[in-house]
Amino acid sequence: MSARGDERLVEPNADERLLSGSGIRSLLEAFVARVRGGDLGAVPVVLGIIVIWTVFQALNPVFLSSENLVNLTMQCAAIGTIALGVVVVLLVGEIDLSVGSVSGLAAAVLAVTFVQLEWNLVLSLVAALAIGCLVGLLYGYLFTRFGLPSFVITLAGLLGFLGLQLWVLGETGSIAIPFDSWIVQFAQQLFLPPWAAYTLAVATVGVYAWSRVRHAQRRAAANLVSQGYASIAVRSGALMVFLVAAIWYLSLDRGVGVMFLFFLALVVVMNFLLTRTRWGRSVYAVGGSVEAARRAGIRVDRIYLSVFALCSTLAAAGGILAAARLASANQSSGTGDVNLNAIAAAVIGGTSLFGGRGSAFSALVGIVVIQSISSGLTLLNLDSSVQFMVTGVVLVLAVIVDSLSRRTRAATGRA
Repeated sequence: MSARGDERLVEPNADERLLSGSGIRSLLEAFVARVRGGDLGAVPVVLGIIVIWTVFQALNPVFLSSENLVNLTMQCAAIGTIALGVVVVLLVGEIDLSVGSVSGLAAAVLAVTFVQLEWNLVLSLVAALAIGCLVGLLYGYLFTRFGLPSFVITLAGLLGFLGLQLWVLGETGSIAIPFDSWIVQFAQQLFLPPWAAYTLAVATVGVYAWSRVRHAQRRAAANLVSQGYASIAVRSGALMVFLVAAIWYLSLDRGVGVMFLFFLALVVVMNFLLTRTRWGRSVYAVGGSVEAARRAGIRVDRIYLSVFALCSTLAAAGGILAAARLASANQSSGTGDVNLNAIAAAVIGGTSLFGGRGSAFSALVGIVVIQSISSGLTLLNLDSSVQFMVTGVVLVLAVIVDSLSRRTRAATGRA
């Protein structure tokens, strides 16, 4: 068969022509087509961040100062890590209401074993993370074995593990973690020097561009529609400009915090697992339709077990980061608004409550929204009650946008 004959078969549809195009114009056309089809992606939350930052900057010029933005990034790391686990659970259409209690329990275990029992710090960290993993496996077992609703299981866990946290801390109720320990220095004092941050940015963009090119080449080799090289170049260039500008501005103060960088690394790794592995595709499949996933040969029970275990492990990691940043673990660790903010960040970031839609980056953009509201209202000396009300309104708007986008996708046949 001639080469010309191989170009036969089916004429590309509109979406395929848009994707196979190149340049900024084709990117904009593809973006408009996705939005019209109900695939809003991160558009609403990015617009929300722009509006929030603009309003708070107008009310208090300190808000967008490099010092405040450095503090903002450091505040995002702990709860953002917890929110990352919530995203994974939401992707399968379930919920974990106990992430705050699990994070507090992990902080208590770290403090008691490291300070009072004088364990090696690495061993204490492993024990705290193991507690989180075991909690998630327990949830997964109860869910898959007895069919208990995740809402009920994790609500019971919220109460039970809060009590266990208080028992572990004992009568003192508060344990200080030494400031000279490397975990506290990691959370409070370690910042990348500018040259290291710029080097990391260049490497990140290089890896991103290389991965997109390889992905496009594999799709082209399989005779599938692939992203154009011009499109990859535009996206890579935009990413480079953003990273360089962000690093330059943050470096006017202390720079990029290593703890925040650790959170970003977790987001990238989780995004890779969800989008580039068989396990990740199975998670989305289960969230889309459990019965269809089961008929496709996916071990649904194992997916549920892994998702709950991962969520609780990340909750424990977030609790460790929070305790290290405060250099203490106490009865209030993981309580207050930690639980609600972690769940709200996942939803506000674009993860659907109905399962099957969302990404690891939902935790990142969602927690930026939450902490931006908190930071802005604090600078305005407004009461915390206002923060709760504003966050609640933003959460409701996020769910409304998700519901409307689902209706649009269903109407256009792209659900």
